[in-house]
Amino acid sequence: MTEALITAARLHWSLGDAPITLIAARENHVFRVDLPQRTAALRLHRRGYRSEAELKSELLWMDMLSQKGIAVPAPIAASDGSHLLSHDGTMIDMLTWINGRTLSEVEATDEVYFDLGRLMAQMHALADTWTPPAGFERPAWDIAGDAPTWGKFWENAALSDAQQAIFTQFRTKAENALTQLQMPDIGLIHADLVPDNVMVEGGTLFPIDFDDGGFGHRLFDVATVTFRSRRTDPSGALAEATVAGYQSLRQLDTASLPLFEALRACTYVGWNITRMAEDPSRNARFVSAAEKSIARLGL
Repeated sequence: MTEALITAARLHWSLGDAPITLIAARENHVFRVDLPQRTAALRLHRRGYRSEAELKSELLWMDMLSQKGIAVPAPIAASDGSHLLSHDGTMIDMLTWINGRTLSEVEATDEVYFDLGRLMAQMHALADTWTPPAGFERPAWDIAGDAPTWGKFWENAALSDAQQAIFTQFRTKAENALTQLQMPDIGLIHADLVPDNVMVEGGTLFPIDFDDGGFGHRLFDVATVTFRSRRTDPSGALAEATVAGYQSLRQLDTASLPLFEALRACTYVGWNITRMAEDPSRNARFVSAAEKSIARLGL
């Protein structure tokens, strides 16, 4: 099946006999394409996760950011001008190649995280000034409602009765807290700026993998970075640098950031419900991290 998809991509983008090498096989399959004049990234999207309209919208969003000077992978058009190919139920696209190492592979410094916070602020500001074309469609992030985007974390089968009670109570209180936010900042967010989704090259940060991007709370975007940064830096200095970087360009009310960090932690508990067999120890880590984040709230 994969070979047939690669063949279809070769024809659609006129790739000839260019070497195509698998570099990542996670949610999507990503291949490196070595062309005579440049290198590109070919993505085979997982089936059923995103509609054709959602994927076209993702590419439009990335193209806008690229044209506005944000260092993101930009879509590469085929000879017919299209950016997306549907073949036997699989959606395929091709993006400009990003050199460098992931943020998880470089030294985590206050300066890097300050720049990451600043980058998020730029992306949010550009999204707010952009008028997407008709038919633009990206998912809305539900983080505490009846059907959270990454799963009902309070129903994770590995939870003890006591843990289930904690998560159920938190979900109810969090949902109420979200409804009481005054003038919440909601718009397009990347929603998954974890270290593996940020490339670093020559002092420039490149956000990649917009697969989960959609409409949501801007604090949730920030919380994704600050929550994960605490693994590397329990002191919170990297989190503080992220917030400072963001606030250097754009207002950010951080009063609810601990709530969004706890919600972010809980999304991983929900996400792992259908992935228990992949890593038996991972679920316990996710649950423990979420419990600690909830405890810090003192709810």
